[in-house]
This record gives sequence, structure tokens and C-alpha cells, in this order.
Amino acid sequence: MHYLDLTEDVASTRRVKELALTAKAALIPQCGLAPGFISIVAADLARDFDQLDSLKLRVGALPQYPSNALNYNLTWSTDGVINEYCEPCEAVVNGERVLVPAMEEREEFSLDGITYEAFNTSGGLGTLCDTLAGKVRTLNYRTIRYPGHCAIMKALLQDLRLADRRDVLKDIFENALPSTLQDVVVIFVTASGRLNGRLTQQTYANKVYSAVVGGVMRSAIQITTASGICAVLDLLAQGKLPQKGFVKQEDIGFDAFLANRFGRAYARPEDLGHAPGESHAARAA
Repeated sequence: MHYLDLTEDVASTRRVKELALTAKAALIPQCGLAPGFISIVAADLARDFDQLDSLKLRVGALPQYPSNALNYNLTWSTDGVINEYCEPCEAVVNGERVLVPAMEEREEFSLDGITYEAFNTSGGLGTLCDTLAGKVRTLNYRTIRYPGHCAIMKALLQDLRLADRRDVLKDIFENALPSTLQDVVVIFVTASGRLNGRLTQQTYANKVYSAVVGGVMRSAIQITTASGICAVLDLLAQGKLPQKGFVKQEDIGFDAFLANRFGRAYARPEDLGHAPGESHAARAA
């Protein structure tokens, strides 16, 4: 039967890929937000360029109203967060595929007047390193947080060695950090390369907020995660995706995804009203 999942775990996806070699149905892992929708966006941006140079993916699920030193509330799987913060991270550096440590290469950027930090975390690239092998000089994924979060987490994980005692860290998180439905998912993807002979940069930026769905208040991370896997399942059921073998997220068309009844949860005003298949460059023009 068909198989879909939401995992960011690299080893799990590698096993699914092995099983897909002889599968008679479609195996589609990483159907959430990051990996998931972020890969669909990144691949769509990358296709615009005659020669792709760099592709930088940034995603964060954040509380709208942070009120502790970590500037963070639990919005999804505690195990998933800890896994991302501890495992090695795939990247492409100077055209070479490498593993880089989590929680490193911190940077800051601003969006809508709000300052964020971003740092290496594991799993967010999905299969993009495979897809873009030999085609990109720089490719990386970093998780977005409010400034100050990274420094405290590094102290916990590295100085206090809680990376080796994940059960203890999970217990601390779940008994000290309240969950919240008042969150925002920030998506920020930047691509640069040669387009019509000129070095050009294109950026996708989006924020998804918590909202009432079906009469129930849902968090932004619930909406984006559920929309991701439901849209892919819907497209598969409609025969718009391959019906057997391994299917990468970046094989899914950006416009087809947004046109889907579930994928529309990600739509921005500028995404509406353009012809299917129309590129970002054509939309900008």
C-alpha cells in the first residue's frame, strides 16, 4: 500500500528509500513543513535559474508571545526538536556534500521588522542534497528562533551534556515549557544564481498563524504540518503524483500544491490568481 510520513529523521528516510526500490506503491516520506513544503518551495525557486549558486532554507515554529528566557514554547514534538538540535546536519559547501554540526553557524535576519536568529539543525533539507548534487555551490537549512535561544540551548546540550541524556532534557522541557496554540510559522527561502546572464536573488517569505479550522482552534504548526501531508495524499489519490516508487517532496509542483484544497493553507495573496506552471520570475515580471 502507499506510505506517507512526517519524519525529519535522516536514517528513517534512507530506509524508506531502500524499500521503495522494489515497492509496488508510492513511498513518500517527509510530508510535513520542513522537510516537506519547504522543499517544494526551494525546488520551485531553483528551477527559475539558468545556473543555481546558493539555496538557503529557513523555517521556525515560534510563539507569538514569548515570555521566558528561551523565547520558546512547545508547539510540536519534543522528541523532534531534540533530534533536530543534536543530530548532524546535511549541507552542500563549496559544491561538496558535507555534514555540519547542529546548533552552529548562527545568523540573524529581520522580517517584517522582527529580528530572528537561525542555526543549523538536522533533517530540514529532506532529499534536496541528492536532487541538487553537482548543481549548487551552497545549500543549507537552519531553524528560526528568537535571539538568545541558541546560546541557552548550546549550554544545555553541550556544556551540561544533555545531548547524551535526551530523556532528561525531554522531561525538563515538558515540565517547564508550556505549550501554546498562539504560534506563528515563519518560512524564509533565498535562492541566488545566474538568470538571463545576471547574478540574481529571489526570496520566498511567508508567515502562517494559528487559526480556527473546522470550529477548533489549531496552532500554526498543526495547520502547516497537517496541510502538508493531506495535500500530498490528496494529489496522490487524484493521480497527480507517481503511483509507485520513491517520491521526493521536490517532485511535487508548487502550483499544484497551492491549488489543492489542503495546500491552500500556505497560500499568500501574491500566490493567488496566477496561471498554473507560471514561474516566480514570470510572476515578478
